[in-house]
Amino acid sequence: MAPSHAVVLAATRAWLERAVIGLNLCPFAKAVLAKGQVHFAVTDADSAAQVLHDLVAELHALVACDADERETTLLVIPYGMQQFLDFNGVVVGGERLIRKKGYEGVIQLASFHPDYCFADLDEGDMANFSNRSPYPTLHLLREAGVERAVQAFPNPESIYGANIRTLRALGPEGWAALNGGVDHQSR
Repeated sequence: MAPSHAVVLAATRAWLERAVIGLNLCPFAKAVLAKGQVHFAVTDADSAAQVLHDLVAELHALVACDADERETTLLVIPYGMQQFLDFNGVVVGGERLIRKKGYEGVIQLASFHPDYCFADLDEGDMANFSNRSPYPTLHLLREAGVERAVQAFPNPESIYGANIRTLRALGPEGWAALNGGVDHQSR
């Protein structure tokens, strides 16, 4: 049985609060969440074409909103893109659409997936968990907001290394205890 939108959103929000913010994986996330500037959307799509169609709609909606109202959008894909390589194809397509729609330099795309694996790491390396989420998720960010956040952060290039140290120290048991991992979904 497929999870309801309410279950998907609750799991995604818990991951954002407990893992991303709780472990300080993204030091910029707490402020935008606290200000109510994160838009959570769930797509019913189960094909790449439909996910990209819904991504374009969310892209236009984000750009149409004032940044004080909506700084970023998380598009959660609970019913498709379970294979990481298929999801990567959607990410490439999403980046292409951002350029095609004229938003390069305005909006950037980040991605999260339950099986996220950096190309240079083993699948089980805890560093991969910096990009692991309960469901495949596309993250639209305003580049101006990212630039402001990076300028305000004393040493932004240190974030990646700090995340690796934090996640490796946490380990798989710590991640599972955090309840911010892939255990939310029934796959």
